[in-house]
Amino acid sequence: MTHFAFPYRIGSDGITQGASEDRHIVHLIQQILFTRRGERRNRPDFGAGVHEMVFSENSPEIAAAARNMVQASLQQWLSPRIEVRAVAAEARDNLLLITVQYRPTDQEDLRSVTVEQAL
Repeated sequence: MTHFAFPYRIGSDGITQGASEDRHIVHLIQQILFTRRGERRNRPDFGAGVHEMVFSENSPEIAAAARNMVQASLQQWLSPRIEVRAVAAEARDNLLLITVQYRPTDQEDLRSVTVEQAL
C-alpha cells in the first residue's frame, strides 16, 4: 500500500485501506473540490470554493465561475502531480457537474473524473 484510501477507513481485515496511485489522484481532486476555503486551519486558502455556490442560482454563469475556480485551485495545489488539460462545468437542474480532464505528470495518457455538487 502506497496511499491511504479517502475517506480514511479500516478494511475488513483490520488494516488501513489503501488506494492505487490513480485512485489516490482522484481522491486528491475530490478533496480540493469539496474542501471549503477557510476550513483547514493551517491552509485557509486550500480548496476550490465550490461549496460557496450552494445558495447560488444554478445557471451557465455559475458553471463558468466554478470552472475557473476549480482550474485555478487544481493548478495551485496539484501541479506537481497532474497537468490539468480541461475543466468543464455544467449546470443541470439542481446539480453542478464538474469534469476534470488531466494527465498525471509521470504518465502520457489522459484521465477524466466527474464530480457532482448539489446546488
